[in-house]
Amino acid sequence: MTTILWLKAFHVFFMVAWFAGIFYLPRIFVNHAESNEPLVQQHFKGMERRLLYFITPFAIFTVLLGIAIIIQYGYAWFVAAKWLHIKISLVVLLLIYHGYCFKLVNTFAADKNTRSGKFYRFFNEIPVILMLAIIILVYIKPF
Repeated sequence: MTTILWLKAFHVFFMVAWFAGIFYLPRIFVNHAESNEPLVQQHFKGMERRLLYFITPFAIFTVLLGIAIIIQYGYAWFVAAKWLHIKISLVVLLLIYHGYCFKLVNTFAADKNTRSGKFYRFFNEIPVILMLAIIILVYIKPF
């Protein structure tokens, strides 16, 4: 049981670090989309790229530790834990979101963004909703 607790502790640590960055990155997109100053836009390009590459290992460790936890609990537990299947689906959506952020960083880097700051404000809410749903699934286990 001690191994599972250590895995869970590090899983949560990397998840929190990942979400901190995935919450902040779209806020940079908002400011970038609303800026008309070339020097400021250049600064945002660097911030976006560095942040995305900084948080990507956190996403990888979150997923790997989640898999390790599933392995520790065993196949029978995995099959019975219906809430976990939904959680995994939501994590896959979050990984797609993360991957799409790479596209957005490249779009901004090429000065090809056509979306408004308002779009990115809404875009920023997606990981918030996913995190809430994931936390409810993990702690309440409604299924």
